[in-house]
Amino acid sequence: MKKHFIILLLLGLCVGTLSAQDNNTSKRERKKNLVVKEWNTRAGSTTPYLDNQVTYDHLGRKIEEIEYASYGQKKRVTYSYEGTSTKCKEQVEYDDKNKPVRIKQFEYNPDGTKKKQYNYKPSGKLESTKTFEYSYK
Repeated sequence: MKKHFIILLLLGLCVGTLSAQDNNTSKRERKKNLVVKEWNTRAGSTTPYLDNQVTYDHLGRKIEEIEYASYGQKKRVTYSYEGTSTKCKEQVEYDDKNKPVRIKQFEYNPDGTKKKQYNYKPSGKLESTKTFEYSYK
């Protein structure tokens, strides 16, 4: 009886793990080649204006996010990846004139969490480094 319970418990854990993996995959599947536009309408107005736009690539990874203001583009951020990886290798932030203002590059730990972030000026000069620390309570 005890053996049967342990086997059933292990099977349940395996199915739960596979289900969670499928759920993550299906979320990414739904984002393939997706463009999400957020529209805002000021109180007292009926005219919506574009507030934010996010674009995903054929693998479901975020590749661009544009924030808008009343005058047009406020800022734009592009994301690049190595191969088919889901870990962002580099982010480039652009201003309202579409000129680069900051470049971020990332290092990851073996478990996929961020290890370090390097912040560069558009000239390529290192501006700062951020280190990530993870702890559990």
